[in-house]
Amino acid sequence: MLNLWNLLFLSFVHFSSFSVTLGGVSGNPFTPKSSFIRYWNKELHKEIPNTHFLLSKVSPLTAVDSASFSKLAAHNNLASRLPSFCSSAKLFCFPDLSPSLEKHSKDVNFAVYLDRNFTNYDSDRLAGLDSFKNYSENDNVVIDSFRRYSRDSAGHKDQFSNYASASNVVDQSFNTYGGDATGGSENFNNYNHEVNVPNLRFTSYSDDSNGHGQTFTHYTEETNAGQQSFSNYGKNGNGVPNDFTSYGKDSNVMGSDFSGYGKTANGAKDTFTSYAFDSNNPVNGFKSYGDGGNAAVDSFSSYRDQSNVGDSSFQSYAKSSNGAKVDFDNYGQSFNEGTEKFTGYGQGADGQSIGFKIYGRNTTFKDYTKKGVTFSRYSNESSTTLGKVVISKWVEPGKFFREKMLKRGMVIPMPDIKDKMPARSFLPRTILSKIPFSSSEIDQLKWIFHAGDNSTLGTIMLDALKECERLPSPGETKRCVGSAEDMVDFATSVLGRNVEVRTTQNVNGSKKNIMIGSVGKIDGGKVTKSVSCHQSLYPYLLYYCHSVPKVRVYEADILDPDSMEKINHGVAICHLDTSSWSSGHGAFLALGSGPGRIEVCHWIFENDMTWTIADS
Repeated sequence: MLNLWNLLFLSFVHFSSFSVTLGGVSGNPFTPKSSFIRYWNKELHKEIPNTHFLLSKVSPLTAVDSASFSKLAAHNNLASRLPSFCSSAKLFCFPDLSPSLEKHSKDVNFAVYLDRNFTNYDSDRLAGLDSFKNYSENDNVVIDSFRRYSRDSAGHKDQFSNYASASNVVDQSFNTYGGDATGGSENFNNYNHEVNVPNLRFTSYSDDSNGHGQTFTHYTEETNAGQQSFSNYGKNGNGVPNDFTSYGKDSNVMGSDFSGYGKTANGAKDTFTSYAFDSNNPVNGFKSYGDGGNAAVDSFSSYRDQSNVGDSSFQSYAKSSNGAKVDFDNYGQSFNEGTEKFTGYGQGADGQSIGFKIYGRNTTFKDYTKKGVTFSRYSNESSTTLGKVVISKWVEPGKFFREKMLKRGMVIPMPDIKDKMPARSFLPRTILSKIPFSSSEIDQLKWIFHAGDNSTLGTIMLDALKECERLPSPGETKRCVGSAEDMVDFATSVLGRNVEVRTTQNVNGSKKNIMIGSVGKIDGGKVTKSVSCHQSLYPYLLYYCHSVPKVRVYEADILDPDSMEKINHGVAICHLDTSSWSSGHGAFLALGSGPGRIEVCHWIFENDMTWTIADS
């Protein structure tokens, strides 16, 4: 006997070839898009134009697929069809990499490769060279796994040049890479250059190796966010030289963890030159680094020099080691105070030499050895003398501006308004309502989306969930929405049903000087409130929407200042009450002044949007 669900499913299939016209849009009446069109028309009492940008974000699932995946979600079985679900629903998912156990007797050049699992690759290899050049360049989601790569090899050399450059959301895992190797080297040059959210893990890298050197040059340079983890890197190694040059230079909020790095190693030599140089808020942790090592030589030159804020922690560094030599030259000379913590540094060590030459302010030494440590030229220079440099580097020109600059004929810089997130779509409510959405259910979510323990995708999901669960700021009303219907509900709950939603038309003029053309004042230029919605990185399209009180919203034609031709139509929002903003907010660095003293305006970036009361 057919149950009700099967009867409904068959009815969807039966009518799948039917076509109707709703709000000017023809199509199957049971698709998620058709469903949303009906919802918009009913809730807002007006028809949505068939060219409306919000329709492009609605799920592209067919009626049949929507019903099928909804049934799987109801039975907690979406994980069994995840690749198909991700592809059909246009989601952001990490591919399931199948193991690669290939053996190669000749040198190999990997160019223009996509996601790949290199397992046991070149194990026991004698000499030779493998080159990864322009590997996964300009890709959206890059996931590679190097497990037991070059293990037990002798004199084998690997080169990673322009690896995953200019990509978005890169995940690489190097697990027991080069373990027990003798001689040879790895060279990472322009690795993950200009990447958004790089996540890299080096676990037991070159463990128990002999004379196997690594060079990291221009590694994760000019990247945004992301995390690097070096765990048991070079552990028990003998004479392993590592060179980090321009590591994390010009990066924004980059975190690195070195845990058990060079532990019980013999004659290790590590050089950090221009590490996290000129970066914004780099966070680095060195835990049990060189613990129990013998005759290690470590050099930190221009470490975190000219960076903004930042935090470094050295815990049990070179503890119980023999003959360790460590030099810090121009350490932590950052604008605006960063934080350095040295706990148990060199404690219990014998014959070590540790020198601090021109090191920065706000540095704490706790339980460190009193013998063999020299301090030279402690810098207590006020950050105000260099603070202006931070403005030009970390507050992009044009990101914030004053209301008076929105006048016809004004030439102003426009920031990079291009959307850096991977392309995704909303989920239909019929599926969304059956998928957990809570940090307490992260294990279930990781199972559904095939995210392993300590995986990048798992971290991405947990970060988004915690931000959504964060208590609202005083006076703020907020909600995270994963369907177009949920966004309409939240906007109308704050503003009423007479609303409009707007976004900047395209990205033309981005990172260039522009001229302001005709300017329109939304709701007659009245001081009003709006609902702004910003994307969060998540498998499906997820927006963080929140009410914004006391604003004025503008539309403006954007012109090429040379040809005077219209190239874009921008939407800008001006916050009139900034009294609750932090005094260190980028807007005040860029514009001067402080909280509550000026209004602050900014453009609505690509794929972000703002809801306002409709013009009467």
